Amino acid sequence: MTEAIRLRAVKARVAIEAGALRGRSLLEQIDAVPFRDRDAWIDELLGFDDPPADVALPRGSVPYLPCGVDEIVAMVCEVPVGADDVLVDLGAGVGRVLILAHLLTGARAVGIEIQEHLVVEARARCEALGIRGVTFEHANAAEIDLEGTVFFLYAPFNGEMLTAVLRRIEAVARRRPIVVAAVGVELDGVPWLHARETSCISLMIYETRP
Repeated sequence: MTEAIRLRAVKARVAIEAGALRGRSLLEQIDAVPFRDRDAWIDELLGFDDPPADVALPRGSVPYLPCGVDEIVAMVCEVPVGADDVLVDLGAGVGRVLILAHLLTGARAVGIEIQEHLVVEARARCEALGIRGVTFEHANAAEIDLEGTVFFLYAPFNGEMLTAVLRRIEAVARRRPIVVAAVGVELDGVPWLHARETSCISLMIYETRP
């Protein structure tokens, strides 16, 4: 990333902190960044350093790795996520997905993360950016009741833990239509989900079957 591009991110962060850069205007700035620089640009924009080290994780959990910016933008545009949605990120890490999605859409966003130090970092980022519509909960997603309209999974679980998390999401789907967006995990065998076409090869979007 060149210094000129980095300085554009710094300027944009000041605008976000002032509540002046949201929605389409922010998306246009992201689109103007060269593809190879977008992840680093978003980290500069949101004030993220290198990903923190993981702590000991329960069986079935996957170490934290930030989701790519293009997948986040594709998810927001193709679900599509709206201001009336409640977006839930299961395995939210330090909040990159939810903070960016909230800034682009105004949707209320809830992050569930099992590693407490990542929750602390995510909350600190929201505070520094002046964001009030995003919250983070330190919890095991396989063990808590969930509420939302859109659920996002970036390869956060496998095996029995993934099965348990899907049961929690299914409990929501029995009450209302929902959308599940997934990167790095395929849910084609889940009988209550129906896959939709997407323009992003790494993104899967599923709707609940009637």
